[in-house]
Order: sequence, then structure tokens, then C-alpha cells
Amino acid sequence: MTVWEMVLVAAAGLAAGGINAVVGSGTLVTFPVLLAVGLPPVTATITNSLGLVPGNLTGAIGYRRELHGQRRLLLQLLPASVLGALTGAFLLLHLPASAFEAIVPALVGLAVVLVAVQPLLQRRLAARRARAGTVEDEQGIGRGRLAALFAGAYTTGTYGGYFAASQGVLQIGIFGLLLREPLHRLNAIKNVLTLAVNAVAALAYVIVATERIDWGAAALVAGGALVGGYVGSTLGRRLPAALLRSAIVVLGVTAIWVLLRR
Repeated sequence: MTVWEMVLVAAAGLAAGGINAVVGSGTLVTFPVLLAVGLPPVTATITNSLGLVPGNLTGAIGYRRELHGQRRLLLQLLPASVLGALTGAFLLLHLPASAFEAIVPALVGLAVVLVAVQPLLQRRLAARRARAGTVEDEQGIGRGRLAALFAGAYTTGTYGGYFAASQGVLQIGIFGLLLREPLHRLNAIKNVLTLAVNAVAALAYVIVATERIDWGAAALVAGGALVGGYVGSTLGRRLPAALLRSAIVVLGVTAIWVLLRR
């Protein structure tokens, strides 16, 4: 890479780290840039997953206050995310890209709709649970919803392990329907699970596909994402929920446009 290409990749990592901390569509910045500087698609995907992990870490740390009281739920969902990440990594290394990417725009579109109508649906679901007298545990999560959350964590983990773009949008869309939590607390859960997915997938790539990693590009993305994750989480926690929700919808729609043009 030339010096300007190196600067561009690092800047993309910075932007992606911030976007991932706040919303979760940073791959839509780094992936096209990695392709533009000459990396093949699979190499770009693997390199990107490895490079974004430091940003996921600082983003999760930045939302640590919003994680208060959610330790038990995270411990229940992390195994599903890890298993999903391994599944996604296997798919990326063994299946043609077209086999999985064909459904990606539809998944992101569904997530955008879920995020947009989340407040209305949450109110209706709460009223329905109250009328039905649903039995829930001390965290307010019934067995049926916990199973749905586990399935959602596995599905989004598989998606994230394969391509990662808009993984956070999908997570917030699914978890927002199933948890009675403010958007910023949902975002905190999303950041931890995304960290787990990307870290596990990256480790799998390092072990079985080292030759497909561009270590120089991964280091540049990592350096930018490390700073971007911290800055993004600091600013994102101060955003009004309505503005954050709007940003998620806009980035989700952008993700669909980018994926359909690929």
C-alpha cells in the first residue's frame, strides 16, 4: 500500500470503530476501503474482522455503566454468540459468498423495521404479557423470551462471523423487541456480544486461515478502531434515544443500498 492508502485504511478503522460503538455498521466503511486498496473479498472480510476487535473492546468499555445489572443475561447469551461466530467463520471459509450474502439485504431490512417500530411493539408486547399473566424470572425475562434471545444471539453471531456488516443493527432490532430496556442499555449489550463474535471469529481465522490475513491492513484498521471505539462510545452515550434510533435506521438503509450494489 502507498502512504495515502495506509492513511485511508487507518481513517476507515477510526470511523468504523466509532460507528460500531454507537450503532454497528462500521464494516460498511472498512470493507469497501480494503477492497479499494486491492484486497480480495475474503481476505478483506477476514482482515476487517481481526482489525475491528480493539474498537469493539473500547466501545464495550465505554458503555460499562449501561451494563450494570445485565451480567446474568450476558453470561446466558455469550455462549450463543460464540457458537454463532464459529458457525459464521466456517461458512465464510467453506461456502461461496453468494450463498449467504443473498439473504443479507433482507436481514438488514428486517432489522431496520424492527428498530423503527420497537417502541410501539414493546408497549404492545408489555400489555399483552400483563393481560396473559406471563410468568417471568427475577430479571423480568420469561423462559420463552430467553429462548428467543438465545436464538437471536446465535443467528446474529453467525451473521457477524460471516460478514459482520450491520450485525449491531440486527442485534438491537431483535433484542429491542424482547427486552424492556432503554436503547442505550441495549447498545451496551450489543457491544459486548459483538466483541465476543468478532474476537472468536478473528481467532478462528488466525488459527486456520493465517495466509488469508493482510496483517499490515489489519494493524491499521485496529489502530484506528481502538481510538474510534472509545470516542464513539463517549459520544454515543450522550445522544438522545430518538436520535440514536434514527441513526440506526439511516445506517441500516445505507447498508442495504451498499450490499445490493456489491
